Amino acid sequence: MNAPSHQPDIPTQVRQVERAFDETYTGLIDISDFGNRPPEQTQPAFRSRALAAHAVRIMTGWTPEQAADCVIDGGQDQGIDAIAIDEAAAHIYLVQAKWSPIGKAKADETAVHKLFAGLTLIDSGEAAQFNPRGQILAKRAHELISEKTTEITQVIVLMGTEPPSPGVRQVIKNGEGEFNSHGDYVDHRFLHAKEIHALVRKDQQSEPVTLEATLHPWFSVSSPYPSYEGIVQAEEVATWAEHGNELFVRNIRNPLGLTPINKELVDTLTGEPSHFWYFNNGVTVLCDSLEAVPGSQKFPERHPVRLTAKGASVVNGAQTVRSVIDAAQQSDEAGLAQVTVRFIVTNGDTEFANRTTQATNRQNHITERDRIALDPVQAVLIDEFRAELGLVYSVRRSELEPQDDEGCSVVEAACALACAHSGSRFAARLVASGSTDVLWERGGSGIYDPLFRSVPSVYEAWNAVNVLRAVRTALRTEREQYAGRAAAVIDDGTFLITHLVFRQLLAQDAGMGEPDQSLTWAAEAKEQVPDLVKRVVPALVQALDGVGTRSSLQRVCADPGQAADLVTAALAALEGGGTEDAAAQYRREESKPRKRRRPNAVHVIVDKGALEEGAPLHLALYLQPEKDALAAWLDANPRRALAKWTNTNRARPIVWAADGNAYSPTGLIARMWELAEWEGRPVSNQGTARWATQDGETLAILARRLLDGMEEEKDVE
Repeated sequence: MNAPSHQPDIPTQVRQVERAFDETYTGLIDISDFGNRPPEQTQPAFRSRALAAHAVRIMTGWTPEQAADCVIDGGQDQGIDAIAIDEAAAHIYLVQAKWSPIGKAKADETAVHKLFAGLTLIDSGEAAQFNPRGQILAKRAHELISEKTTEITQVIVLMGTEPPSPGVRQVIKNGEGEFNSHGDYVDHRFLHAKEIHALVRKDQQSEPVTLEATLHPWFSVSSPYPSYEGIVQAEEVATWAEHGNELFVRNIRNPLGLTPINKELVDTLTGEPSHFWYFNNGVTVLCDSLEAVPGSQKFPERHPVRLTAKGASVVNGAQTVRSVIDAAQQSDEAGLAQVTVRFIVTNGDTEFANRTTQATNRQNHITERDRIALDPVQAVLIDEFRAELGLVYSVRRSELEPQDDEGCSVVEAACALACAHSGSRFAARLVASGSTDVLWERGGSGIYDPLFRSVPSVYEAWNAVNVLRAVRTALRTEREQYAGRAAAVIDDGTFLITHLVFRQLLAQDAGMGEPDQSLTWAAEAKEQVPDLVKRVVPALVQALDGVGTRSSLQRVCADPGQAADLVTAALAALEGGGTEDAAAQYRREESKPRKRRRPNAVHVIVDKGALEEGAPLHLALYLQPEKDALAAWLDANPRRALAKWTNTNRARPIVWAADGNAYSPTGLIARMWELAEWEGRPVSNQGTARWATQDGETLAILARRLLDGMEEEKDVE
């Protein structure tokens, strides 16, 4: 594999600022004066002008659109890249921007002299010397100066970190001295990479949620953390829906959707709203600050109190809130129900907020997978995925999991990083357990801490996810070529096979974690994966045969020593070649009689309790014609690619997120084909091969793995 085509010396902040500028200011910044010049000429100019607009936003708090309108950079700009006029505050900002793709921009004396020369023209009313856009703004600036006492701040924004030289400071001091002979009207401000990057990250953060609620009856506690608790009408709780999942930003998990428990809540709300308060534990809301307006000053407790909670998040009762919202959409009667709500003011105490979140969720079924949502490392990864790659990194269990190129979940990332680890023990443990639950075990013997003790590179994580996905896709094709022992190795050994693929890839090029926004490493790796999988599968089968013809992969992987020896033997087989002969006996032949039909995949999964109630599922199409036919239809509503598993309905175990109805896997795929109006759709389908769990395993593979394990247990008996 060739070395990635990137510039490793480019600072992280510059990469993230570049991506943010491209997303925020494209279409707002005018570069028409560059005509049809190539990107290598227009891109630096665009980013320099975007930097000027960005500086305006830092100084004024204006929107990107307003700031972009201030940019005059180009011919006849008179040394000024942007003129921002805040008429209400009688303040003018003159911006000079210096962009550097390597974060080394510096102020120079000549440029500062030009900035003062441009100010002189504005002050003298000589707007005609500016370019057309500059003339409009320079004239307005002069008029403001003439009408009232006006402050002028010259802003020098530098994509770099070096402080201004003594010479630059002297030029500024001399220039300001000339303008401030009758008062301090002109000053200056330097903006560097830190301030530029800070606004970029702020842009990527959601606006804090403000909730309003009327409590009656109610009571309050003043210390150590102010809180209010009381009854809120369900009708008012339902209005919180406008905040979406941001309402649950501090919660361990998002609402789980249409689980049987949540369905019972909805049924009570719509059928017996007067009983809801008796059957429900209520809601806990943490907030940064709280304003309380009592209905009476003399007897406040006798009257309703109106609360405005800023920086609010539902940390317990997410399912209750979601059920209230859903029920209110179905029936007006649901709004009559009463809900106990408690508001607690944290005053920014993060430790207390986390402890409260964990404590209030103890009565619910909270897994270790849920608890890692509070790990600061995961919060950093969420921000880094967005800033570096423009992708979603989902940590909490939620209804909307990132799909395909949108990003990935922490489950998929952890699986991929475990497979990419230099040692085989993590991948082996995943195989031995048959579950991703082992990923969240903490401590020295667990998997989570070694993977996330420090923040892994987002490039390493995303590249690893891409390889894992490519291996899964290749194994679907490869699985059809094998039967018997080799087929069982594929069904059980996805993670160990992926580990062996990583060992081959990283032996060629170890740059998986290097910054490269073009993702060259992943693209080149994915091209190699199908051929590598074709070689790895027979090598692993040969190595397993060497352990013993009755040894299952899961049993071998349960012993770390045996698992390591198995990987060593498989790598040696790959090095030596000739593994096809060893695997030939397991090749599927059409002439061979088919085995008796296996039990229904859904029944196997339900009977073994392999999936929790409400386990999230996502669409995992693998045939290109089908992908092409459904692409636009799925893009129109991302919920069409999501579902939940239920163990209570063996005939229809999938609850589709798009309509809330239950389907069989095959029936749902057929329904989706119909709704998408796919004219070339086949007569039948294997629905279990098209729905996957959070870690990417399809229902079909899960069922095969479970069934093979059951048959093996019978053989042992």
